[in-house]
Parts: sequence; C-alpha cells; structure tokens
Amino acid sequence: MTTSEVARVYETVLSIPGMNEGVKIDVKINRKAVLLLHSVVGNGLNAKEGETAELLKLLPEETVKELRDFNDECLKKAGLTELSEKLKGLNGK
Repeated sequence: MTTSEVARVYETVLSIPGMNEGVKIDVKINRKAVLLLHSVVGNGLNAKEGETAELLKLLPEETVKELRDFNDECLKKAGLTELSEKLKGLNGK
C-alpha cells in the first residue's frame, strides 16, 4: 500500500462514529516498557517524513496534543520523567 492509501484507511477508521468516546484502560507494565514506549511514541509524534508523519497530518492538533499528554502522563506515573530528560540530553550531545 502506498502512503496515501494507508492515510485514507486511517482517515476512514478515525471518522467511525464513537471514535472520540473516552475509554478507561487499566494497564500494568514494567518501567522499562514505559520508558521504551514513551521514546517510540515521542519519535513517532516528532516524525518529519514518512508514513507516520503523513498520518499525523490527518489528525486535528488537539488529538496530537492528547497523545503527547498521554505519553508524558505515563512517564510521570512511572516516575521516569527525570530519567527520560537525562537520556534525551545524552542523545543531543
């Protein structure tokens, strides 16, 4: 599938009635997984080119902000915010 075809599929799925309804997810994962998930989601949300960036263009800015906030909240609840910031600092050097 081409990027535009994938984008069309996601656009269709995201427009299904009920997709904006809140859901409660009770998940218990280890801190290692939270830290890795935060990094992967963050990289996807900051993508400049490629399929991920194309998909993000379809989303309203408030949805992207909601994803960023959720990603940060997971890190905060795991007590890994400071560690994540220090790791980001290592990447920048």
